[in-house]
Amino acid sequence: MSRKELPRPGLIQTALAGRITNREGAAALHLSVRQFQRLKERVRREGVSGLRHQGRGQLSRRRLSVTITAQVQRLIRDHYTGFNDTHLTEKLREVHGLTISRESVRRLRRALGLGAVHRRRPPQHRARRLREAAAGQLVQLDGSPFAWLEDRAPAMTLLGAIDDATSTVLALHFRPTEDLHGYVTLLQQMFTTVGLPVTLYGDGVNILVRTDRHWSLAEQLAGEQAPTHAGRILQDLGIGYVRARSPQGKGRVERLWATLQDRLVSELRLRGIASRAAANAFLPGFVADFNRRFARSPRDPRGVWRPIPSDLAFRLACRYTRVVARDNTVRLGDRLIQLPPRRRRQSYAGRRLEVRELLDGRLVVFAEGRPIARAPAPDGDFSLVPRANPNRARPRVPAGTSASRPLRSALATLAASVPAARRPHPWRYGYDPRRAAKAGYRFSPQP
Repeated sequence: MSRKELPRPGLIQTALAGRITNREGAAALHLSVRQFQRLKERVRREGVSGLRHQGRGQLSRRRLSVTITAQVQRLIRDHYTGFNDTHLTEKLREVHGLTISRESVRRLRRALGLGAVHRRRPPQHRARRLREAAAGQLVQLDGSPFAWLEDRAPAMTLLGAIDDATSTVLALHFRPTEDLHGYVTLLQQMFTTVGLPVTLYGDGVNILVRTDRHWSLAEQLAGEQAPTHAGRILQDLGIGYVRARSPQGKGRVERLWATLQDRLVSELRLRGIASRAAANAFLPGFVADFNRRFARSPRDPRGVWRPIPSDLAFRLACRYTRVVARDNTVRLGDRLIQLPPRRRRQSYAGRRLEVRELLDGRLVVFAEGRPIARAPAPDGDFSLVPRANPNRARPRVPAGTSASRPLRSALATLAASVPAARRPHPWRYGYDPRRAAKAGYRFSPQP
């Protein structure tokens, strides 16, 4: 008998002896009174062996037929060698009209002695991580691409930061995509609101950490890769960064996205907001109301936030090393900065100075750790984008578009805007009649 059937003989025999009623026996076995009476009649006729399930030992009426079993095993062995169980189940249903379950396919494959294509790994053990004790010890940050304005505007990315100890949303900011300008803006909002945290916790996006395998000669000599522009900002401010190895590691900010994709989307729809600028203007009031509802008290009421430095605007910047020209100018892309004379009118020519491109577009030149020259921000909408080549002019990015998109289309537009007279002569690359004719040049032999 099964474990479920073991208590039945004693109770039924006790009921047959008249020591308990049918209702009491049925309640003890969690059966109806009628089913208890059926079992009593079966014991009277067949004895205790009659309590065994009548279908035990019989073949299932839902089993696969011998013909289908042989056909499937032949296809597994000959035609679909190397297919995984799910893929093979789909092929059997779509190509051969055999509707069987994936588990049946797995059972038939194992009956042939064939191993699985992909080894099933057991789930890894994960331990629950307790919240940090004090506010400011750990801040989780991430980006969530989503149709935040539904069909009223294109999909955007919401960047956010949440305190691990209190679940307080520290900053939110909408951007077209997940880019450096958005993360620096997010950090600026958080720093100016609550201060500098001890550690940030996020994923391995290449904006925050290096993900490439290239090592320059200087990096090989130093024994470590140089950080990204965002990583250099965190190092300068004394903020650590922990890279999450799984989405579950930063589960607090991941759960925040699930809540915001419900509540924030509904609030934006309720107010008819249909632009990124209006959505960013709405966020401060929403964050204040959200924290009032969902923030919690930390175990240690003494926060560990640090005050921001007075030159925070200069630190939230991309940094480049440039060589000063003979006329004491520094060039970054298509922008030129004239340097003032040094003490006793000495020249900076030939020196390597640091040029910082700030979040608002201004350029600041540093010498010996202090600013010596500034350039105003460019006209129009500016996005802080890392320059792969500081000598090359940055393509103009139209307002409302993402500066982190591939530059192929922007460079094509820039090349098309160059006048034909300034294009390189085709003879510089060797004379080609077809290329010369296409460029509008005609070769006339000399008499």
